[in-house]
Amino acid sequence: MAEVREEGIQTGIQTGIQTGIQTERQNFLRAKFGTLDGELVAIMEPLLALPSEEFALLLLNSSREDLLARFSQS
Repeated sequence: MAEVREEGIQTGIQTGIQTGIQTERQNFLRAKFGTLDGELVAIMEPLLALPSEEFALLLLNSSREDLLARFSQS
């Protein structure tokens, strides 16, 4: 019973961390591009997979078009 509870707690913590990272990255995209449209939402999964430092550098050095070209799946 305690193992199941601990597993549930760990799952909850991990979900909270992922949600926080997603919210933070969405906010950064909004700050840089003014809005979070469907095209940017569509590339969130690969952006979430990046380490924080890599995401930050990429966002600072890339245009919207650069990000879409790199992460959009055609």
